[in-house]
Amino acid sequence: MNKNLYNIETPCYVIDKAKLISNLEILKAVQDRTGCKILLAQKAFSAFSMYPLIGKYLSGTACSGLYEARLGFECMGKENHVFSAAYRSEEMDEIISYCGHIIFNSFSQLDLYREKVLKAGKKIGLRINPEHSTQEGHEIYDPCSPKSRLGITLKNFQSDNLDGVTGLHFHTLCEQNSDDLESTLDAVEEKFGQYLKKMEWINFGGGHHITRSDYDIPRLERCIKRMQDKYGLEVYLEPGEAVALNAGYLVTKVLDITENDIPAAILDTSAACHMPDVLEMPYRPPLFNSGMPDEKQYTYRLGSQTCLAGDMIGEYSFDKPLQIGDRLIFEDMAIYSMVKNNTFNGMPLPSIAVMDEKGEIEIIKKFGYEDFKERLS
Repeated sequence: MNKNLYNIETPCYVIDKAKLISNLEILKAVQDRTGCKILLAQKAFSAFSMYPLIGKYLSGTACSGLYEARLGFECMGKENHVFSAAYRSEEMDEIISYCGHIIFNSFSQLDLYREKVLKAGKKIGLRINPEHSTQEGHEIYDPCSPKSRLGITLKNFQSDNLDGVTGLHFHTLCEQNSDDLESTLDAVEEKFGQYLKKMEWINFGGGHHITRSDYDIPRLERCIKRMQDKYGLEVYLEPGEAVALNAGYLVTKVLDITENDIPAAILDTSAACHMPDVLEMPYRPPLFNSGMPDEKQYTYRLGSQTCLAGDMIGEYSFDKPLQIGDRLIFEDMAIYSMVKNNTFNGMPLPSIAVMDEKGEIEIIKKFGYEDFKERLS
């Protein structure tokens, strides 16, 4: 681990530019070999200072609403696609001005905005739900669960109401390999194949862990070619995690050590505030130079300054006892953590830094009291 990480102010997110470029090169190679277009899903990574770099490799951005649409338009300026479960009427003109592809979640939304979108010369898509779950244990992230509000099921698909619709979109995956994409395509073809023949493009959504070491890229490329060759479709993917996977850190400091059933290290970072997926998912974030509980000699429960009793990051073991002032480096913290953080309990937001290819670190954004105050009124 770069020694410079141990000398910066904490807490701080650090974007690893070299690893980001490595991911982007993998994604660009998929584009080059297949002719598909890959978009950055901004919901996972919105560090816009990196957009000029990302724009050299990818085809544009994918948005979930007005603010992301504007950010992608202003800071990357390439293709810009938007999907929302429902759009606010007072925002629609501005959204259309920023985006070339507007994707609707229902026929009622399509009927409401179709004329406006077509008049602006933009493309219309519909999100479908193939009702094919490939996830286990994470219903909160499963758009194909029986309770899902996302995507139009075949039962609710209005085949006689497709005027102006040029593409279909689905998003069913979360941190998954291309075998799950392949089985999802089987379901899409079985239920919606007759409509694909009438379309110009298809969007495979996100959740593709393309830059993970064990990801089956040849299978992904076969899936892409399948839609291109069989239906003549332009294929889009909009991964978020794959763009910045393992390309960032959260550096934190030990403030105190308390005792209960096991020692607890109190950090100047928070699961609830700075890495909320730890509590939502839940998951155990990787921590450099640590092990599972009792794997190494000294085990600690890592927690936060906040008053939330459950604000625990997890239990980790170390080769030597932790000391007050020690720096700990959580890995894979470029994705989701920054875009989902908050200031509960008045916790300061971590600074944001970039580590260049030579290992030099520059802090590019600091947050203070005004950032906390101005979120309130």
